[in-house]
Amino acid sequence: QVKVVESGGGLVQAGGSLRLSCVTSGRSISTFDSMVWRRQVPGNPHELVASITSGGGINYGDSVKGRFTIFRDNVKNTVYLQMNRLMPEDTAVYLCYAHGPRTYWGQGTQVTVAS
Repeated sequence: QVKVVESGGGLVQAGGSLRLSCVTSGRSISTFDSMVWRRQVPGNPHELVASITSGGGINYGDSVKGRFTIFRDNVKNTVYLQMNRLMPEDTAVYLCYAHGPRTYWGQGTQVTVAS
């Protein structure tokens, strides 16, 4: 059984940094086509934050380009999201999912950025 678990969220002041982690169990992250971070504010649709493919291709949502970095450690079976220069607009639940061929979602981790 594949599980996806996010961690690292919390409360931070605007301009600060956080690093989120996404760990899979039951299957190595290197076997998935892609690992993706999305975020959701209640009442709004999910927004792409960042993704990384098995081949190393990386994509960022427009609102986080230049501030966030996605990277992975296959040994630790973990995908990270380094978030710098956080803004109040980044406040959301951050969700990680592993894709290929099925999609496995985590429960999310709350990030709150205080102004």
